[in-house]
Amino acid sequence: MPLYKEFTKGLWKENPVFVQVLGMCPTLAVTTSAIYGFSMAAATTFVLVSSSFVVSVFKRFIPNQVRIATYTVIIATFVTVAHYFLKANFPPISKALGPYVPLIVVNCIILGRAEAFASKNSVVRSLADALGMGVGFMIALVILGGVRELFASGAVFGYTVMPHWQPWVIMILPAGAFISLGILVGVFNLISTRMKR
Repeated sequence: MPLYKEFTKGLWKENPVFVQVLGMCPTLAVTTSAIYGFSMAAATTFVLVSSSFVVSVFKRFIPNQVRIATYTVIIATFVTVAHYFLKANFPPISKALGPYVPLIVVNCIILGRAEAFASKNSVVRSLADALGMGVGFMIALVILGGVRELFASGAVFGYTVMPHWQPWVIMILPAGAFISLGILVGVFNLISTRMKR
C-alpha cells in the first residue's frame, strides 16, 4: 500500500470514531466544546505517534510474551509527558479534561495500532499510520465538540457564530453527546455509501 494511503485511511475509510467506533469514553466525555475536543485529540495523537515510533523501532527486541505489557509501559510514558505538558502550560484545559488525559493509557486506538500495525511494519509506515489515525480522531472530536458547542452556546472555539441563539442545554449533557455522535455517524455512513456508488 502506498505511504499516502497509510495516512489517509485514518481520515475516512478507517476513521477511529466514525468507522471503528473506538475511544468512545473521551469522545463523549470531553467534547462539550471544540477546544476541548482538539486538546484531547492532540494529546492522543502525540501519544499515538510517539508510541508507534518506539514500538516500531524496538519491535525486534520485545519478547512476544511481554509485548502488551511493554506497549502499555511505552504508552504510559508518553501519556505522562502529555499530561504534565497540559498541566504546566494549559491549566484550565487540563482541569477541564480531568482524568481523561491519564486514561489515554487504556485507549484502544493506541494499543490497537501498536499491536496491529507498528509491531509489524517499518518506522515510516508506522508513523504515517499513527499520524493518519490521530488526525482522523482529531477531526471527529473537533466536529463533535464544535456541533455541541454551537448548539449549546451559539459559539465555536469560543467565538460567537449565532449571537441570538437560544441555548440547547441538552448539548452539554451526556445525552447531547450521544445524540450528536449518532447523527454524525449516520451522516458519515450516508456519505460513505454514496461515495461507493
